Amino acid sequence: MTGTRFPLELNPRLPRELARLDELAADLHYAWDPRTRSLFHDLDAALWERCGHNPTLFLRRVAQARLDTAARDRSFLEAYHRTLANYDTYVAGQPGAGPAEHDPHAPVAYLCAEFGLHESLPIYSGGLGILAGDLCKAASDLCLPFIAIGLLYRFGNFVQEIDEHGQQHLQMKQVREQDLPLERARDASGQELLVTVPCDDGEIAVRAWWARVGHTRLLLLDTDCAGNDARRQCLTHHLYPGDHALRLRQEMVLGIGGVLALAALGIEPVVWHINEGHPALSILARIVALTDHGFTFDAALERVRAATVFTTHTPVAAGHEIYPRDAVLGALGGYLARHGIDAARFLELGANGSRDDFSLTAFALRASGHANGVSAMHGEVAARMEAHLWPQVAPDENPIGHVTNGVHVPTFLAREWTLYLHDVGWQRELGNPHYWEQTVGALAPDTFWAVRRLLKRALIAEIRDRVRRRGERLGWSAAQVAAETAVLDRCEDVLLIGFARRFAAYKRATLLLEDRTRLARLLGDPARPVVIVYAGRAHQSDAEGQALIRAIHALAGEPAFSGRVILLEGYDLALGRRLVSGVDVWVNTPEFPLEASGTSGMKAAINGVLNVSIADGWWREGYTGDNGWSIEPHPSAADAAARRHLEAGELMDLLEQEVVPLYYERRESLPMDWIARAKASMISVLPRFNAERMLLDYDRDHYRPAALLAAALRGDEAAAALAAWRERVRLEWAAVGLALVAPLPERHAQGEPLRITVAVTHPGLTAGDIAVECLVEDGSESSTTLLVQRLVAGDTDATTTPFTTVISDGLAGLLGLRIRAYPVHPHLSHPFEMGLMTWL
Repeated sequence: MTGTRFPLELNPRLPRELARLDELAADLHYAWDPRTRSLFHDLDAALWERCGHNPTLFLRRVAQARLDTAARDRSFLEAYHRTLANYDTYVAGQPGAGPAEHDPHAPVAYLCAEFGLHESLPIYSGGLGILAGDLCKAASDLCLPFIAIGLLYRFGNFVQEIDEHGQQHLQMKQVREQDLPLERARDASGQELLVTVPCDDGEIAVRAWWARVGHTRLLLLDTDCAGNDARRQCLTHHLYPGDHALRLRQEMVLGIGGVLALAALGIEPVVWHINEGHPALSILARIVALTDHGFTFDAALERVRAATVFTTHTPVAAGHEIYPRDAVLGALGGYLARHGIDAARFLELGANGSRDDFSLTAFALRASGHANGVSAMHGEVAARMEAHLWPQVAPDENPIGHVTNGVHVPTFLAREWTLYLHDVGWQRELGNPHYWEQTVGALAPDTFWAVRRLLKRALIAEIRDRVRRRGERLGWSAAQVAAETAVLDRCEDVLLIGFARRFAAYKRATLLLEDRTRLARLLGDPARPVVIVYAGRAHQSDAEGQALIRAIHALAGEPAFSGRVILLEGYDLALGRRLVSGVDVWVNTPEFPLEASGTSGMKAAINGVLNVSIADGWWREGYTGDNGWSIEPHPSAADAAARRHLEAGELMDLLEQEVVPLYYERRESLPMDWIARAKASMISVLPRFNAERMLLDYDRDHYRPAALLAAALRGDEAAAALAAWRERVRLEWAAVGLALVAPLPERHAQGEPLRITVAVTHPGLTAGDIAVECLVEDGSESSTTLLVQRLVAGDTDATTTPFTTVISDGLAGLLGLRIRAYPVHPHLSHPFEMGLMTWL
């Protein structure tokens, strides 16, 4: 064939009867509204798949005849009008019982490097992005004033293929703005927004796009524009580029560019939420904006700190952005100098134990008034990891707390379940345990099992289709394709185990494969067949992660495991939704304590899937004893290999002795005990681990306190006074001393008040600058604190003040008393944020 092929796209015209399909396609509300997606699917199912579930692209390519026929189809028009009515109700009102009134003109700004809202907007990589997307959706459901800021990647979420050798190949797929539900952001004068981010060798031009996410707005920044040369245009081409110099400049675009863009749009957030370290330079940009208006650096830092929330997402070192100081100065030195910022003072905020390093995580923690991990366990781990920032404070009392992640239930709860929630207001009951206990608990066992079988059939159909398409690409014979799904074809009621997530070494995807003899016996039992389905991607520069994929592929090709271990390629949000709802068991095997949260297990649990997981991340607080199975980690094992061996053995013990037998045990042709446990999974997880609860926690514990503190420091005088107080305390704290006025007795009668008086020496400080507390602990080796009692200041001279308290609590037995002092100020966001503490 010769000649040039000229691409031509013939676009249809929407019939008047279907004119609002464009409006539905332009709002990412479709990401969690299956009714909207069904409209497009029903017009042309094959085209819907070819367009990657992208309504914008779909409406440009659907045949005019299909639209004209649908405009005359009574059943389609009824579905169309029902969908519009639901959409209009959503847009007009507040569908969820959200937080109390917020000023709509003072939103929360939420900055993140990736957003996983839907597979049609491929600007995400993994869990961080999907979590960010879920928070945006929950903010929309709750009508919380919320603006998200991210980057528009030109080559976003790679398409994954796995070759005949098990080697992962990531195919770059260019993202074009005309294919997405985006519109150019415009300033107050109606001009297309363009801001410039200063850099070491000039300026980076940044344009911006709005995406509508229900009630929430997402601002996406883009450097692929005419104002930049080729080096700058590529800054937003790829998510997490391996080139560190490129990544630092990308983070400048996100952080500094995000602040400049909101300012140019006239948007003044009341709180700024920094999601992981990538957007941390937004803190610097906000400080610069204040110093340009006359604030000192320290006063500006106080005001910015008060309004900033920082969330850290991983205990894995590779997940934290650390750069050589010379590289940071190379990129930012000119910017700092032009705005009169002391480079040494700025670098000090990012010090990470080495004078040569600058950590965005350390910088964000020092410059944020509120900080948290993403599960109770991760909060403890993060507090220990970053304890060097507050060396005089015990890790369990330093400012890092936790807000446990949750998942957006309307996105991940399969539509088949919602059909049985007869109360159309179920989304208003997300946080109501009683509602879910009644609703799910009332489902008859045969009804519950019918839904689970329906979801499994849909997944099995998806598996068959993906295996067939991969086989066609690799040139497999029909027999080879059939062998891959032979067990599923023979027995639809096979027990399906799912493992799908990013392939990273610490997630230990191959822990299930540790003892191949036992595994072959487990999977090959003809009376109780089991199939393991794997899916996931490794970062293109992660050699260990790619080796895991090759290992699973090799095992799946062995005769003993053919058709019993299935590795799917092309992992994305769409496949993820199928897997978490269609498998029977969700396995999670991280190396403790490196799993910060693990939201995929939540998505599975709300669909009646049973988790079998290491007790790490969210599962440590989500496991109730009857809603799945938990494996206690062995951190005290001799080494990583010994730990892996022990935990792999316990995993196989659980599968062989409890999980598989329970699934295949039938009464009245149903696995009654399995159903009871699956119901317990849904009932226990739905109200506790949803994104609405997560956002309400952020609002109560972080956003509202931050807004109040920011308001108190709005003026230069208040912020400057706090900065001066903080500096004075740092200089004078070493001279603070504690002494008992009278010795404490070694024995004391129960029930009798015990008076404690401590003389506090504080040259250079006042008694009001200091808090003194007595900690009453039990007599165990762990020294658990039973009571913390504040001492009251008495008359003071210039340098010494007596502090007194009376302990009269009904305590008994062997106790221990410890007495401490630390600085206090009404405008500190956390009592120990200064990291200064003196013990008697």
